[in-house]
Amino acid sequence: MNELIYEQPLNEKTRSYLRLEYLAEQLHHNFEQDHQHRCFYPLFSLCELTERCDYRNDIIKDVDKQLQSFKQWQNQPHIDEQQISYYVDKLQQARKCLINCDRPGQVLKQDRFLSALRQRFGMPGACCNFDLPQLHYWLAKPWHVRQQEYQAWTAHFECLLTPIKLLLELTRKNTIYHPAQAVAGFYQGSSDHALSLIRVKLDASQGCYPTISGNRNRYAIHFVLFEQQKHSDKSIDFMLATCD
Repeated sequence: MNELIYEQPLNEKTRSYLRLEYLAEQLHHNFEQDHQHRCFYPLFSLCELTERCDYRNDIIKDVDKQLQSFKQWQNQPHIDEQQISYYVDKLQQARKCLINCDRPGQVLKQDRFLSALRQRFGMPGACCNFDLPQLHYWLAKPWHVRQQEYQAWTAHFECLLTPIKLLLELTRKNTIYHPAQAVAGFYQGSSDHALSLIRVKLDASQGCYPTISGNRNRYAIHFVLFEQQKHSDKSIDFMLATCD
């Protein structure tokens, strides 16, 4: 079996970023092959999240903070200036795009086809042909036509999803894994500075998975045996990364 990575956000903002990143990955996965009506679930989930909360101010603040950090790092020796320049350019472009765009998903609210689907998709078993004949018609279009339309709908979220992807990528890159051991299936740690994300790398052949809890300064990891669905009483070797 493969080595798996488990992530646990330690604040609400990181939790939101990870949810949006997950939906973005689902969107792009739907570009590659025809998933029929299932392609609408991540699209409508993004619509719901962006209607409830405007993430732009938090993202812009985080981008500015990251750009300021890069400015300080440029004066340090042994710094990869080419990589810093790459991320500075990407972040600046993403920031400009986010400031200039309308609220993500706002345009899709005016789309009658999508609005009709959204009302039905929350109901169990409500995607039958007699419920949504317009969906039945749309699914009969050639795949390449539907693919282009789907990409046009999802493009409205790119100004939001691109900087989130960059910020999470940098968060993960700015830390390294170190070996750790959970005695009797339990491990706990603390930090003098605020943490945003815990990452656990574990070989699936060990037959267990971690459940992680905590806050920005303290965290705990319990390892659960998958087959028995109970906490392990054995020592578990794993790799741990704590991200600021």
